[in-house]
Amino acid sequence: MPMLVASDLDRTLIYSAAALALTMPDARAPRLLCVEVHESRPLSYMTETAAQLLADLGDAAVFMPTTTRTRKQYLRINLPGPPPKYAICANGGHLLVDGVSDPDWHARVQDRLADECAPLEEVRAHLAETADPAWVRKHRIAEDLFAYLVVERELLPEEWVKELAVWAENRGWTVSLQGRKIYAVPKPLTKSAAVREVARRTGADLTLAAGDSLLDADLLLAADRGWRPAHGELADADWTAPAISALPERGVLAGERILREFLRTVRRPS
Repeated sequence: MPMLVASDLDRTLIYSAAALALTMPDARAPRLLCVEVHESRPLSYMTETAAQLLADLGDAAVFMPTTTRTRKQYLRINLPGPPPKYAICANGGHLLVDGVSDPDWHARVQDRLADECAPLEEVRAHLAETADPAWVRKHRIAEDLFAYLVVERELLPEEWVKELAVWAENRGWTVSLQGRKIYAVPKPLTKSAAVREVARRTGADLTLAAGDSLLDADLLLAADRGWRPAHGELADADWTAPAISALPERGVLAGERILREFLRTVRRPS
């Protein structure tokens, strides 16, 4: 029976230059591999060791990237190893099979959103009305499914984020602050639902997962075993669960450790 490895990407397996968290002397820093280029500039990295681990993992299990990124943002990533047959984009809104969105899955997601939470337009309007241009740099709608803001983090009022979270909760939405982005995501839009669908399709008898943010909590809880790094929303909240391991590593070295744990478990599942 195959094993399914479902992992978040940004700040879990791949890292921007600002998120690398390299604390050792420069001469001892790990060699890095660029895995994403945007507008002709390098954007995301993993260590060369992590790249080899991921290539080995892709040969040993069903590896499935599981991201809040849009399809366009995901498809510019060039991960080592065999191309994943399955990928989850837009936090579960799109299930990609060989790089193409499954229309039946997307239709099911849209039906749930229509039935279970306030419409996107209401959330978009609230963000436009309440977010201060002094600290907002961009308003974005992702795949007509959820909204996010790009902000100046040092100017962002903590109280505004808390008030937004309460407002969203009452309308069936979740708020997540990740780096310079504030996400407002419908609660029925989950990575875990799409992971269960892929587990069903592949016949996987064991699911492993990793993630760092509030939007990854349902993914981790749905897995048989999970890992989170020592950075991110989940670490800041000291979030844990019985089958979840909280790792001591931060930054790009956490990505390497997560891949070691994946591969070790795949090879010795007991």
